[in-house]
Amino acid sequence: MALQSIPCKIQLNLSDTDRGVYEDLRLTVARHPSETGQRLAARVLAYALWYHERLAFGRGLSDVDEPALWQKSLDGRIEHWIDVGQPDADRMIAGSRRGERCSVLVYGGNRVWPGKVLPAVEQQGNLSIAVLPQEPLDALAGELARNFDWSVMISDGVLYVSDADTQHEFVLDWLLGER
Repeated sequence: MALQSIPCKIQLNLSDTDRGVYEDLRLTVARHPSETGQRLAARVLAYALWYHERLAFGRGLSDVDEPALWQKSLDGRIEHWIDVGQPDADRMIAGSRRGERCSVLVYGGNRVWPGKVLPAVEQQGNLSIAVLPQEPLDALAGELARNFDWSVMISDGVLYVSDADTQHEFVLDWLLGER
């Protein structure tokens, strides 16, 4: 018998001073049984970083044809394809062809990955790639429960994530493009 996804309830208070976005959001995110805390945290951070009222979580690990997040137009076109992790070049090229914009939020600390994929994707004009620092992501992922409450402030491109007890600072390293 297959394991079921675990629903996670998230209260997200978003203050993006760079874009003038201030939202208090209640999200329910399905966590695949094989999904790590790092990946779940990265998906929620990507949601905050590229927030739009039509941004939605994809089926991710359970459907390889969908990104971690996507924003669709009212007529069903993909406006923004967003992946997390370390996708291969073919997946990023496919995402940039399917969406008007394509963004990747990288985590995992693999030093070989950028040199391997960047030369193959740098010609994609609609592709942006940002890297999350590993240490604060590990600390944040270690605190995850089925229900959590985060305040995310984005100022000058830096993400500040606070929960009930701690604050984590994420200075993104942009490898390609921009937010």
